[in-house]
Amino acid sequence: MPVGVQGAPALAEQLGLPKAAEGEAELLLVRQDDRLVLAGDPRRYGRPLAVDFVTGRAAHRRRFGGGRGQLVARACGLARGVTPSVVDATAGLGRDAFVLASLGAEVLMIERVAAIFALLEDGLVRARSDSEIRDIAARMSLVHGDATHDLETLVARATVAPQVIHLDPMFPHRDKSALVKKEMRLFRTLAGDDPDAPRLLEAALDVATHRVVVKRPRKAPPIEGPTPRHVVEDKTSRYDLYVHRRLEA
Repeated sequence: MPVGVQGAPALAEQLGLPKAAEGEAELLLVRQDDRLVLAGDPRRYGRPLAVDFVTGRAAHRRRFGGGRGQLVARACGLARGVTPSVVDATAGLGRDAFVLASLGAEVLMIERVAAIFALLEDGLVRARSDSEIRDIAARMSLVHGDATHDLETLVARATVAPQVIHLDPMFPHRDKSALVKKEMRLFRTLAGDDPDAPRLLEAALDVATHRVVVKRPRKAPPIEGPTPRHVVEDKTSRYDLYVHRRLEA
């Protein structure tokens, strides 16, 4: 069993960890195999959740994911000779941010959930010490805050210009894999849904200098607000594009 490093009730409350019926934290941040992980009842949540940019899914996608032909890269405008800076205002586990950084983009990640922020911070520390990807990790910065309410302030304090703002609001996950279902259940227990998505979109449109891109399920309606100017999609997902001006090299 992993040894808990952040299980005290006060710290659990500080990090926004949900409480089980008997008053103990339902999820714990623990150190396991030199990684910070978020762990709960494996019957409900599956494997402990960690941010790992060095191995696993991130490494496979970096090597074989399709480069600038990937949906997120196309949506964010990474074309030949064009590499915009990106603010990922709903960073989550940092997977899209890492893809963009691996393709040369400077990326600012904003995460509002303290426990997820802690996982991201731990993942970045390990990535920056890895000789193969430290240059990619150096293009990634991270801040803790709520982009819905404080996006302009958070971006102003950073060094990454908000040419493109990437949004991935929470939506019901329909993947039939039990593993993915449990991972999303754990993440959703902490992050909840995004009822303020229209407000977040409005804030992003005010701050982005060139475009806002919003990830959605392929058949879901757009977020309430302005009509997207363009849409790019694959079999399961799509990006709604709100364009202020053209990205140039």
